[in-house]
Amino acid sequence: MTEPAHDPYAALRHAGYRRFLTGNFLANLGRQALGVAAAWQIYQWTNSATALGLVGLMNVVPLIAFVLPAGALADRYDRRLILTRGAAASALLSLALAAVSIWHDQIPALPVLETANGLLRQIALVFERHVDPASLRFDDPALPLLYLIILMQAVVRVLAGPSRASLVPLLIPTKALSNAINWNASAFELSTVIGPALGGLVVALWGYSVVYLFDVLASFSLVVLLIGVRPAVQPRSTAAAAQGALAGVGFMWRNPNILAAMSLDLFAVILGGVTALLPIYADKILHVGPAGLGWLRAAPAAGAIAMAMFTAHRPSARRPGLLMLWSVAGFGASLSLFSLSTVFWLSLVALFFSGCFDNYSVVVRHSLVQLMTPDALRGRVTAVNQLFVGSSNEISALRAGLTAALFGPVVAAGIGGLGTIAVTALIAWLAPTLKNVPPLHQIQTIPDEDERPL
Repeated sequence: MTEPAHDPYAALRHAGYRRFLTGNFLANLGRQALGVAAAWQIYQWTNSATALGLVGLMNVVPLIAFVLPAGALADRYDRRLILTRGAAASALLSLALAAVSIWHDQIPALPVLETANGLLRQIALVFERHVDPASLRFDDPALPLLYLIILMQAVVRVLAGPSRASLVPLLIPTKALSNAINWNASAFELSTVIGPALGGLVVALWGYSVVYLFDVLASFSLVVLLIGVRPAVQPRSTAAAAQGALAGVGFMWRNPNILAAMSLDLFAVILGGVTALLPIYADKILHVGPAGLGWLRAAPAAGAIAMAMFTAHRPSARRPGLLMLWSVAGFGASLSLFSLSTVFWLSLVALFFSGCFDNYSVVVRHSLVQLMTPDALRGRVTAVNQLFVGSSNEISALRAGLTAALFGPVVAAGIGGLGTIAVTALIAWLAPTLKNVPPLHQIQTIPDEDERPL
């Protein structure tokens, strides 16, 4: 019996999913533009690599503290409602960012703000011993407020994150789930191409506050588009619902391929991430300014879109786990090339290929998580996945910023790329079954232990 023809647009044929995808794209677009604006604003205010690393810390602390409870929340309540309320809260916080940016010179130098700036300066001096202390500027009273709002936005994103990802399987048939994950990745990467470039351009032309106001509109668009969307209701076992926030950890631990894929992403991104270094490269190495920074931020996403379009129109690979290992190794090699480049176009090429390799890894990992997990545990397993992904990205930003402060950006990026290759080899040796994962369309949901027949 022949298999049905591959349909690259299977998920897009469902209206609820199309509305989710559109709203999620717009929300991510605003977030990416905001990320470039906030990073450039903080760097210009402080002239400090450590200050950039601390942005990563503001994002990773809420992730570690709240993501597992957020997963339990997604498994017990209406995921659509959680997501829309989170988007609305994020929009209001972006409005606060715009207000602080517009009126920062009118904010009084309150003792608490001066103390916070003094603490930030002392942290920077610990790491940035190779720079003139007088070049570090931690004197704007609005700076601690920027960090506070970034922290609050991170809390909101974490609380809504598991609901966002685990809502997708309720909008489409299971057979179209892998295709939906690929389109999710494509839309996300497209937003990370347009968003950073747009953010850098708008900052250069009109300033930071306009970017923050754009994010207000982008976040509210998700709320509007999800009005009227009715996710499917799937039965959830009483036993699974009664388990706590750590149930996702247990499920992951009992399934070594999921554990290996998550571990690979965690350590590779911690070592290989260079996003936090891009403002330094744009300013001191490539000399391309905020507009160039936007293109540097966009280049990996452009590569990811190219890979996503290619894989969407191809049948599932016979051994996606093996290809994922090779793609992560390629990711590390691309970042090693970027670390040594002093030519703008070569840096863009290296980042483009890093995005190509990273996209395939992302799609395989997310597909494994969503396809193998029963819906009753999907929010909590998704939360664990997001803890791995989010912590790796934000710890990577902290690692890169602090390493650059100690040894310079080239050493920080180069060591990260080589470390990624080494981690890939280690995971391939420790988890040989990952190489033999079947095609994604053949993966079946694994019942939880409490749901298996006696």
